[in-house]
Amino acid sequence: MTQYSLTCVNNSQLPGSFAVFQKAPPLTVPGNVFSLAWFARPTAPGTQVTFQWSVDYCFVWSETGILKPSINFAASQVMDADPNGQNLVQLTVDDFGATCFANRNSSGAVGSLTIQQLSNVVPNRTSVGVGMSGSGTYAIQAAPNMTAVFTPHPNYWVMFGKYQTGDVMDIEDVSRAVEVTYGGALMTRTAVMGLDNIITVS
Repeated sequence: MTQYSLTCVNNSQLPGSFAVFQKAPPLTVPGNVFSLAWFARPTAPGTQVTFQWSVDYCFVWSETGILKPSINFAASQVMDADPNGQNLVQLTVDDFGATCFANRNSSGAVGSLTIQQLSNVVPNRTSVGVGMSGSGTYAIQAAPNMTAVFTPHPNYWVMFGKYQTGDVMDIEDVSRAVEVTYGGALMTRTAVMGLDNIITVS
């Protein structure tokens, strides 16, 4: 499986964290789709960090309460997913009242990832979404009797600030993000934040 790499260098005088996130794809049901800080690591002035990943998908859920910017999505369960294989899962509550994934199978739309939220899902308690390389990339508020269909399109953005992995991104914040593209044999990129606090990618 192809491995991608992004080295982030802090040549500014600001303390903080580099965060990598993906902008959410279109969703086939109403509701806000939130991007999550997919990877984030503190990077002091004069230091660098490297993020590495591969394009392998997963289903994720978390007991977030109401999903909104400024909260953290810490995945309670991560289950492997494949848009062209095991591409559908159900979110349910078991006999003990615990939220869980169940009945993963390959009956979803080919090329997409489907999460069926069953009638016993508690409103405003849980958020559900998809991720890559074992970490959530975007999520929606879970609700009973709803089906969310995500059609993944990998895209990578980097920004700098006060972030932890799993933070729900504020769309106004991400206007300062810089896209990082990969293609052909290009699997390694470098993002440098200069003294002007602007990120450039090479």
